[in-house]
Amino acid sequence: MEENLSLFYGLSFLTAAIAFAFALYLYLWVKKEKVQNARIDEIAGLIKEGANTFIRREYRILAKFAAVFAAIILILLPEPIWQGSIVPNISMVLAYIAGTVLSAIAGKIGILVATLSNGRTAESAEKSLKDAFLVGFRGGAVMGLLVVGCSLLGVAAVLMLTGDTTILLGFSFGASSLALFAKAGGGIFTKTADVAADLTGKVELGIPEDDPRNPAVIADNVGDNVGDVAGMGADLFDSNVAAAASALVIAQSLSGQGLDTISMVFCYSILGLLSSVIGIATARVGGHGNPTRALNSSTYVTTAIFLVLTAIATAFFPGFSWRIWGASSVGLLVGVIIGITTDYFTDDTRPIVRKVAHASASGPAFTILSGTAYGFISALPAMIGIAISALFAYKLCEPIGPGFAIFGIAMAAVGMLSIVGMIISNDAYGPIVDNARGLAEMGGLGEETIRIADELDSAGNTVKAVTKGFSIGAAGLTVISLLGAFMSEVNAALAAAGKPLVEGFDIMSPTVFFGIMIGAAVPAVFSAMLILGVDRNAQRMVAEIHRQFNTIAGLREGKAQPEYGKCIDIAASGALRELIPAGLMAILMTLAVGFIGGPESIGGFLLGNIVSGLLLALFMSNSGGLWDNSKKYVEAGAEGGKGSEAHKAAVIGDTVGDPYKDTAGPSINTQITVVSLVSSLAASLFVAFSIF
Repeated sequence: MEENLSLFYGLSFLTAAIAFAFALYLYLWVKKEKVQNARIDEIAGLIKEGANTFIRREYRILAKFAAVFAAIILILLPEPIWQGSIVPNISMVLAYIAGTVLSAIAGKIGILVATLSNGRTAESAEKSLKDAFLVGFRGGAVMGLLVVGCSLLGVAAVLMLTGDTTILLGFSFGASSLALFAKAGGGIFTKTADVAADLTGKVELGIPEDDPRNPAVIADNVGDNVGDVAGMGADLFDSNVAAAASALVIAQSLSGQGLDTISMVFCYSILGLLSSVIGIATARVGGHGNPTRALNSSTYVTTAIFLVLTAIATAFFPGFSWRIWGASSVGLLVGVIIGITTDYFTDDTRPIVRKVAHASASGPAFTILSGTAYGFISALPAMIGIAISALFAYKLCEPIGPGFAIFGIAMAAVGMLSIVGMIISNDAYGPIVDNARGLAEMGGLGEETIRIADELDSAGNTVKAVTKGFSIGAAGLTVISLLGAFMSEVNAALAAAGKPLVEGFDIMSPTVFFGIMIGAAVPAVFSAMLILGVDRNAQRMVAEIHRQFNTIAGLREGKAQPEYGKCIDIAASGALRELIPAGLMAILMTLAVGFIGGPESIGGFLLGNIVSGLLLALFMSNSGGLWDNSKKYVEAGAEGGKGSEAHKAAVIGDTVGDPYKDTAGPSINTQITVVSLVSSLAASLFVAFSIF
């Protein structure tokens, strides 16, 4: 078993190196494409400068926040320094800092590659859809490969150096906490600009989406990078690390029972990254092909490769189990099914989007009502899928022995996230082609080029919705396994204190029910705080846009240059002001419940948080994507096309959905992960110091 583990540590580092090398090749390939249009080069430079400026300001704030957390960890975790040696606490702090740094690097890589690729994608659209697709997708793939390579490298290095999965939870908490605030800050920035630009441009003035006369248009394109690229990159880095960490915590508790569980986690993670490398390398679209179909086909190819490779590995290594392979496989297949159902509710070639577009002809109230209803319905298939995969994995692995049922759920999460390299590539493709569409219009590249860019953008919007559904589903399985990791940590603390162990959480217990009620409320309050942040900030930007149109002579006629920097500054300052409170509220509520009700209340808290959070995240992500593509469907000429009453109503629906799908919705799954990790890390403190 030890020999296998040493082998897989080495293979983890080798696979990460292969991913980095392939990412470098793709980066150089994209960079080789030249930007010839001076106007596009100028605007792309403004977008890059704005994105990098915001990221620097955001990371300075988050560095101070991380320093405070590091000091708290040094004093209290894994146990108070006055109760034992300080060495484990120093290890925990170093692992936490490493998690935050790698998560920040994931976001920075995303900004670098996306701002490099957007102008090149726009100019490639002048040649053909095939050329533009390849530039946009390969730009996104650089981020996908580097993020997953960093996560595999980080997890392997921390466990190899410390041999302690509790320290690994500290690494995961570092990644998750930074991702939570980065996703919240980036989401507030991007939707502040998007909402303000749409309401003033399309609804009030009747000008195109990316018209350079609109002062918010550059801020909107900057927002695509800091929210959908940097924020989502940190988010999926965190999800991948958390899934591996929870599986490894449980795997370590099962050591000595005849199976090489730790090696299985590393083996499947390695093969998932290799499958993504192959899937990315084979992604293509024909000259008149369908970009959405090409992206989905690449995902299916990656899935098939992973299933075959893991089956071969399971047959080859005697310490591996076919039951655990089955749990991992069902997790991945359910992830694909969640993607397919999300596509059904958000793709503008499907009937649901067209029904909402048709409802828009009767006014914005019907846009909101129909989109809300279908958004709630869309949550059902994913919730059923998560439930079935958890139940199937649990029952499949239960006969292996005590503790393996929860490990089966953890491996289902690892399986669902095994192809995350491809998923991130698809996700990063979305904002790259969105920026490219704006650059094509602002650079005056002509109607045919804009049409091709629109087609790429529509595919990116659909795939972004699928990616969000996939990542939320993976977060659901991950936090269920983190609940198992929490029980392992609690029982270790109870055993050390000579107290009875916890075998489960009885929902009829008043202390458990206390936690359930509060845990269920936290995602709703968390979402409200983020949406209100967008609301307040967007109102300030709308006022600034009105000021510029009223005071800058010739701006309406296109004879004067807007003050783009003013809108970028409003989006940035507002986002930085709003990014800390919501995440801090979730962490403090977790600690309060734990110190009041103890481990049993935290068990209930996590249960309520998971169920409520998943429902809200799926509803908001899918309804937002549905409204967005309904707007795009109308803009393509349906229901009267641009400028019609249906178009104005669809734009209003889209602005309501913007903070749903790009701020609150995808941030909830990170919030669930963060509170789960906080619970596991503080388990011994809850055992020692709770009131009840």
